[in-house]
Amino acid sequence: MLRLALGLSCFLMAGQVFAQAPVSGPTTAETPALKVFDTTGPNTGNEVDYTADRKGKATIYLFVAADKWDRPVARFIKTLDSQVAKEIEDGYLVAVWLTADADKTKEFLPRAQQSLNLQRTALTCYLGDKGGPQEWSLDPDAHLTAVVSHEGKVIKNFAYRSVNETDVPAVFESLTKAAKK
Repeated sequence: MLRLALGLSCFLMAGQVFAQAPVSGPTTAETPALKVFDTTGPNTGNEVDYTADRKGKATIYLFVAADKWDRPVARFIKTLDSQVAKEIEDGYLVAVWLTADADKTKEFLPRAQQSLNLQRTALTCYLGDKGGPQEWSLDPDAHLTAVVSHEGKVIKNFAYRSVNETDVPAVFESLTKAAKK
């Protein structure tokens, strides 16, 4: 009986650890440099450091695990893009695909933009390791990491193993609070 109770408690504790949201995103106050290949934004066809490009402006950096891309992730990005376009004058999203096949991703992202018709989002590809830039401290288990930044400072990080448009309000609220200060 004791073994059964001990086994059950270990199982329940393991379930709680697995159910917790991943911790992902920079732990520093300054938004780290982010050099990516821009496939649909204002720097299309070029490598750009979006942190330098967006310094001083309200920005949400979205790190998308390419192998976890699906309709719910697309709806999250589309909904967030629409809200930012409506309510934050200079707000912008930089969606960064984390992938092992950058060439394939560079071909895919313009087609995704045609389908989603995003107004305030650059779809980009990180050309380095699939885990993303080391200084961004991204959790490899997160399907999507959202990093809210304003005036070159990290405001808040959000990490999701499962995400959809119902997760937009928390991320958007962080951006609006930062932009109003």
